[in-house]
Parts: sequence; C-alpha cells; structure tokens
Amino acid sequence: MSPTLIGIIGIIILLAVLFFLGMPVGFAMGVVGFCGFWYVVSFKAAMNIVGMDIWTIFSSYGLTVVPLFVFLGYLAFNSGIAERLYTAAYKWFGHWRGGLAIATIGADELFAAICGSNTATAATMGAVALPQMTRYKYDTRLSSGTIVTGGTLGTVMPPSVVLIIIGLQTEQSIIKLFLGGILPAILLGLLFILTIVVLCRIYPKFGPAGPRFSFKEKIKSLVGVIEAVVIFALVIGGLYVGLFTPTEAGAVGVFFTLAVTIATGRLTWKGFISSVTDSLKISCMVFFLVTGAIIFGRFLAVTRLPFMVAEFASSLPVSPYVVLALILLIYLVGGCFIDSLGFLVLTIPIFFPLGMALGFDPIWYAIILTMVTTMGAITPPVGVNIYVVKALAPEIELGTIFKSVSYFLMACIVCIVILIIFPEIVLIIPNMAK
Repeated sequence: MSPTLIGIIGIIILLAVLFFLGMPVGFAMGVVGFCGFWYVVSFKAAMNIVGMDIWTIFSSYGLTVVPLFVFLGYLAFNSGIAERLYTAAYKWFGHWRGGLAIATIGADELFAAICGSNTATAATMGAVALPQMTRYKYDTRLSSGTIVTGGTLGTVMPPSVVLIIIGLQTEQSIIKLFLGGILPAILLGLLFILTIVVLCRIYPKFGPAGPRFSFKEKIKSLVGVIEAVVIFALVIGGLYVGLFTPTEAGAVGVFFTLAVTIATGRLTWKGFISSVTDSLKISCMVFFLVTGAIIFGRFLAVTRLPFMVAEFASSLPVSPYVVLALILLIYLVGGCFIDSLGFLVLTIPIFFPLGMALGFDPIWYAIILTMVTTMGAITPPVGVNIYVVKALAPEIELGTIFKSVSYFLMACIVCIVILIIFPEIVLIIPNMAK
C-alpha cells in the first residue's frame, strides 16, 4: 500500500469515524497522526516525533501569545468595556432606522479589536444589545442575525486567535497576520452595516428608529470608548512600529487593562477569577488543537499527500483562482458540519502548501482562509455563534436564527470577492510595517 493511499485512508478514518463518534478534534488528529506515522515509518519514530513535537510546542515562547490575548479578551468582557462601547455607539446611531443593529456592529468592531474571539464577542454584545433591540421592537430576524454575524469580526480583527493559530501552524509572522486583518475586518463590518441599511429600507418594521440624543450626550459617551482605543493603539500600534513582539504586546494589553479596570473598580474579584478560568479553558483547547494538527501534519508530510495535491492542482489547465474557489467551497461546506476552527487546523497541512504552490501571497492567503472560517462559525447546523445567541435568547426559534444568518452571508461572500480582486487591501499595512 502506497504512503499516499495511507494518507487518504487516515483522512477518511478521521472524518468518517472519529469525528462521527464525537472524539475531540485535537485528540482525533493526534491519534490518526501517531498511528499513521507508526504504520508508514515505525513505532519508535512515531514515539520520537510525538515526544519532540509536544515538547517543542509546549516549551515554545511564541505559544504564550495565545493565553495572553485570550485573557485580555475576557478581562475586557468581565470589566464591562463592551457595554460602554455599545452605549456610545447606541447614542450616536440609535436614532436611525436599524440604528441599534448598526450600533451593535460598531461596538462589535471595537470590542473585537481587543478580544480576538468570535464567541466571546457574540456572547458579550448579545447580552448587552439583545435586550435593547427587544425593547424597541426590532424584528428577531434582524436582531439575532446582527449578533450572530457581528461576532465573526472577532475572528478577523486582530488580535485574532484564529490568526495566531494559522501563524503558529504555518510559521508565518503573527505580526503581519494581525496587521493584514485590520482593513478586511473594517470592510466586513461596513458590509454588515450596509446589509442592515438595505434590510431596513426594504422592511421598515425590521428596525424602528430609537430615541435621539443631544450632541453633548454623544460627546460624553465617547469617554467609554477611550479604554478600547488605547488598548488597541498600545497592542497593534506597538506591533506596527516594532516596539513589541506579539507576546509582549499581549502582556502590555493585559497589564494596562488590569491596571485601569482595577483602579476604576470595574473589575470585581469574581470577574477576575472568571477571566482566568475561561482563559485557561480556551487556551488548553487551542493547545490541544495545535498539537493534534502538528502531529497529523507530520503524518501527512511523510505520506507526501499535501505535495501531490499541490503538484496536481498547480498543473491543472485552469486559473489558480478556480482552484481557490474550490478550496473556499470545501471550507464553507466543511464548516457546516465540523467546528470551523477544528476544520481549519485539520486542513491547513493540505491547503496551505497548495496555496503556496499556486503562487498566492502567504499573508493574503491566510486572511482569505480566516474570512471563510468566519462563515463556518455562523452557518448551520454547527455554527457556534448561532447557539450562543440561542442560549442568550431561548424565546427565539432556532429556525429564525438560521434564516437571519442568510441575510448577512452574502456580505461575507462579497467581502471575500473584494479581497480576491484587490489583495492590496490585505497587504498594504503589513508592507508598510517595520
């Protein structure tokens, strides 16, 4: 049996058996990777590679960036920063038709800039914004859809955990990935806002206008934005000018957030403990995913399957963008049935070398894969953000939330198309950085 065939069998076992049985994604990839490497090479080599990989990963200084940025996001969540962001956006835009939904997207954008997690963004903004939209009689199709899709901005806007994982797995610069995600996240947020405006123009009852606030109240509300802006400026600005490494930037962000929230009494002891506990849970999940993905990637590498796929695709008499469209379709369909982050780390060993063989810029390609991964977080039946909103608002039917997502999926697709046509949107800031 050829190594390539063994690699294909390993993927089938992983997808059709272990995932179906409900085995955690990281553990399943590690098991298949270990057993496959054992079969192709030897048991001793498999033990050596697993031991070496686990030691390399968990002793890596670079991996400390994950818990720091996750911790930063949860500190912001538990100290009420998101609520103050929403209040400011609400006072500026709430009087427009659909203004509360627009305010939610604006607050999502700002909170995502210091959070890095799509589920945390969706949960936080959902808890703050859903009661307000219910109060002003917003249609649940607009309110739930806004919360579900607005949370995806946390996947693209730095400091994104997904971008960190891609950087660790592909050995790309996390700094450049962060900088490359800024403009696409802003573009996606603007397209979400455009979607809301169009929906409220077609269906005026979807988003009735709220009260109008005085200019003085609007200016006063901007005080609640200062913390988020300073954190973003410290973290991303420091990365841009070369003042910090990603790990140092995360540590500076955590220190500043702790100092401000403790000094102002906005972070309780209970909130601090909750931040630590939740950060540990998410960080451990990410570590297991990365470990399993690297072991599985070693197995695929020894079977030469990724290289054969790359050679085959690059030799096809079609445009590289046709192959890219097929890759994105695979991610979109796969994200409907498998956790989007798990599916990403599973497929990176195959599709990233393929993208490089097709001549794509690695930073641009990573951002494109991140964008399509965001769609996996909001597509039924396993889109995690959908169930976050369902937990926050049990009275909203699951079918209603599924339907609400469809309004915003087109904005995601348009955003990806724009980034493909104009790759400079991704690359201009990374190319300007030191």
